[in-house]
Amino acid sequence: MSAPRGITVRPESSPAWVADAVVAGGGTVCEPAEASALVWTAARDTEGLVALLAEHPHFDWVQVPFAGIENFVSVLDDRRVWTCGKGVYAEPVAEHALALALAGMRHVAGYAREHSWSGPAGRNLLGARVTILGGGGITESLLRLLAPFRCRVTVVRRTVGHLGGAAEVLGMEGLEHALAGADLVVLALSLTPETEGIIGRAELGSMEPHTWIVNVARGRHIVTEDLVWALENGVIGGAALDVTDPEPLPAGHRLWSLPNCIISPHVGNTPEMAVPLLSERITSNVRRYLGGRELIGLVDVHNGY
Repeated sequence: MSAPRGITVRPESSPAWVADAVVAGGGTVCEPAEASALVWTAARDTEGLVALLAEHPHFDWVQVPFAGIENFVSVLDDRRVWTCGKGVYAEPVAEHALALALAGMRHVAGYAREHSWSGPAGRNLLGARVTILGGGGITESLLRLLAPFRCRVTVVRRTVGHLGGAAEVLGMEGLEHALAGADLVVLALSLTPETEGIIGRAELGSMEPHTWIVNVARGRHIVTEDLVWALENGVIGGAALDVTDPEPLPAGHRLWSLPNCIISPHVGNTPEMAVPLLSERITSNVRRYLGGRELIGLVDVHNGY
């Protein structure tokens, strides 16, 4: 059996279940000076992490909580192993993406805003042409959820390769082709300098007048002003957004009042959903770390995701 190696949990305000997850994996929770690894739970406290690593540069593994690591890109280095929440929240986020897609395409949100009986509206997800941007865990889960709907799915991702349930997988250069003719476009990709603003006026203009776009990734993937233009002018059918730019979306923003826009407050996974999932990831990675095995959710330090 491998000798115990100390693991610290920071910041000190981290919830108790994080330390419990470390112990469940066979780890010993200790102070930073005695630890060889760090579980960092403050997803938006970049400065705190920088300060801790400067004071304790000896950590050889750092686990951060979210799948999106854009807040920590400036901190990443080759001196240690970095892991994040890649794939941890895929199932609930994919479920939410499906819910948003159905609510938009079947006009559920529109009916909910009515004050009297209205006429029929909406389009089928059944048999629809779906384009998904991103090829990670959310996409894999969403492909499985879409299978009963018999959709024809095109995936656009950085690396072309087989994905079960997808009719075709294209590189990023195939984005324009993938958007044309799609009934539904789902954003489920990492935020990097290359993907920021990936959906703007030109991309929205290449979509069908009935297309719904669902964003469960990051708000900055879409140029907000261009989206408002597209929604106000009927360029696309609608947008269902779990993430926005800016975020939180300010009260009074035009997106709130548009009848063809659905907004949920970044709840693709709620704390009730996230805690057991992240707890299991921490436990699994601690067990792997102590056993000298490859960790799950490895960060690509050079590409920043």
